[in-house]
Amino acid sequence: MAEQQPILQMQGIHKRFPGVVALNDAQLRLFPGEVHALMGQNGAGKSTLIKVLTGVESCDAGSITLAGKPIRAESVLEAQALGISTVYQEVNLCLNLSVAENIFIGRFPMSRFGIDWKTLQTKAMAALAALNVDIDVTLPLSSYPVAIQQMAAIARALSTDAQVLILDEPTSSLDEDEVGRLFDALRRLKARGIAILFVTHFLDQTYAISDRITVLRNGEFEGEYAAAELPRIQLISKMVGRDIDEAAFARQAGAEIAPAEDEAPFLAARGLGKLGSMRPIDLDIRAGQVLGLGGLLGSGRTETARMIFGIDRPDSGSTQIKGASVNLHSPRKAIREGLAFCSEDRKTEGIVAELSIRENIILALQARRGVFRFLSVRQQRVIADEYIKQLGIKTSDSEKPIGQLSGGNQQKALLARWLATEPKMLILDEPTRGIDVAAKLEIMDLVKAQCRKGLAILFISSEMSEVLRVSDRIAVLRDRQKIGEIAGNDADEPGIFRMIAGGEA
Repeated sequence: MAEQQPILQMQGIHKRFPGVVALNDAQLRLFPGEVHALMGQNGAGKSTLIKVLTGVESCDAGSITLAGKPIRAESVLEAQALGISTVYQEVNLCLNLSVAENIFIGRFPMSRFGIDWKTLQTKAMAALAALNVDIDVTLPLSSYPVAIQQMAAIARALSTDAQVLILDEPTSSLDEDEVGRLFDALRRLKARGIAILFVTHFLDQTYAISDRITVLRNGEFEGEYAAAELPRIQLISKMVGRDIDEAAFARQAGAEIAPAEDEAPFLAARGLGKLGSMRPIDLDIRAGQVLGLGGLLGSGRTETARMIFGIDRPDSGSTQIKGASVNLHSPRKAIREGLAFCSEDRKTEGIVAELSIRENIILALQARRGVFRFLSVRQQRVIADEYIKQLGIKTSDSEKPIGQLSGGNQQKALLARWLATEPKMLILDEPTRGIDVAAKLEIMDLVKAQCRKGLAILFISSEMSEVLRVSDRIAVLRDRQKIGEIAGNDADEPGIFRMIAGGEA
């Protein structure tokens, strides 16, 4: 039996930007009827490779073939015409338009009287039915959750008769059930012979859906592997270019000097709540410890963090810092009291994309100092360069616009922003979202290192394994209320999920 031939092949791809070699002899093969995961650390070249394939960027050297024929897309539209469609992490559709209009926007079926609405709706329903989605396509896209919006984006991509479908972080905003629905749709597409390129940072999802894995490292092709034959620990080692101790996957050691439990906590919240947002909650956050918030999507984790930091004003309860009552009525007041907050939404609540990395890193520090104690550009560069080095932010220099960094490096820059203020307490809301596995371990190490320096940390992650790995104590939330608290050493995933489900830990 003849060996199956790839539907798409990229060979010897080179791409250089000013001061940076983004791709050096990179390669990729996609086979029909397979899901192919593209893995690598942030800055490994994944996004650049996709941009070259889809015509967003032109390569300096190399070749691309589709169904055995050389191609060179000059734009995304040209790539679509060739049969290559992409669904991006942020669903780039028009929420005010109907589902049907979104699927066929720019390609409406026409009659002599204008748009043929009946045909449009029929074709839209058929496109979604192929993904096992049955909804009213005449309703605005905004009336549906993100998971359905993602399905509409995939239906739109496939309606162009795509042979290759590229999914760039499609699950970053989905819960577990929604991910399952998406994966069911991908299996249907596999059965139709479509080649799927799947870009993600989630190891569990990689192994749940992928047939093959290509690893990029520092812009170079490291290797292509059958997913079933590549153990997870070996995948991470190949991504980072060094052996990873398997113990790094286990829960990391607690702080070297654990604070006495009878000492007053750095921050104590009592009955803190907000009508319609969060039921009254009690929390003790101690210096030198990580308090993790465990719970499912919608359990109130982010709402709790926003109340503590003064973004959302609570309408009940009180807060004490080092035993003294305080009114954290605004983020500015919280910052003055030594608190820092890394939001889960780095795009709209974190980075200022047009400003440089340097300017983004010193933003909070300068705000705390005020306009009359201005940091010189030289001082700013010293601070920024120190944290760029300390956190391993991949950039040619600190003057590069932060919007040009990969998502993981943007997240590290936001962490640097708050560490530069030398806070007493740090709130981390999904600090590893969109970050590769190795970078996650680095950030976990950094979190524990800050604890050893006496920093109090409130840690939130939708990945329960991360909460378990880093937390000294875990407050478990369900339905926007605290239902229990457990010591990190006594906690495990099944126990926490039993608590959430209403059973005993």
